[in-house]
Amino acid sequence: MTVSPADWQALWVSVKLALISTTLLLMLCTPLAWWLARRRRRGQALLEALLALPLVLPPTVLGFYLLLWLGPNGPGGSVAGLWGAHSLAFTFTGLVLGSVLYSLPFVLQPLKNAFLAIDQDTLDMAATLGAPPWDRFRNVVLPLARPGYLSAAVLGFAHTLGEFGVVLMIGGSLSGETRVASVALYEHVEVGDYGQAHQLALVLVLMSLVLLWGLFRWQRRPGTLT
Repeated sequence: MTVSPADWQALWVSVKLALISTTLLLMLCTPLAWWLARRRRRGQALLEALLALPLVLPPTVLGFYLLLWLGPNGPGGSVAGLWGAHSLAFTFTGLVLGSVLYSLPFVLQPLKNAFLAIDQDTLDMAATLGAPPWDRFRNVVLPLARPGYLSAAVLGFAHTLGEFGVVLMIGGSLSGETRVASVALYEHVEVGDYGQAHQLALVLVLMSLVLLWGLFRWQRRPGTLT
């Protein structure tokens, strides 16, 4: 028995969702992680707790509130109305928004830790040589934080790939648009089609294993900071 075309399509939706969400998260979390690593302000602990909530919050709780927010009576419905749509719920755009929120701490924390590990003296030395802030960030911070970026990208991608509760709540199972691999697997099990479930689950296990193996192998290279 082989993976069905419908399941390959669900896998592609999952991969596309993970790629887009991870790219957006890297762009969003870079300035946020840098600010959190270099500033100490009143209320920052509360902000960091809010940003880390998806680590401990049941996915269905986040999915429920996202469903209300993205639905026709929420802000997402107003935004969708700008181009004549009824709602952002049960759309691929809604899935991306939900995935960005749900996977945010898995990208933010590795970047923040990477920035915290950079010695301030190194930045001060670059400043004394006349390098402006942007040049220091581009030529000093980003190369030193490269291991953190790799970890953030792999963890963000893998976490998004395995999402279930959030994507089911806000995306449902629209073939080719919101039916992701985790939802397809659930549907196979629900109807007792364990053969197809095994095939799809095996593909997901292998994909996740390869991602993590590549990350850990890269981190063990001589001279690579972890």
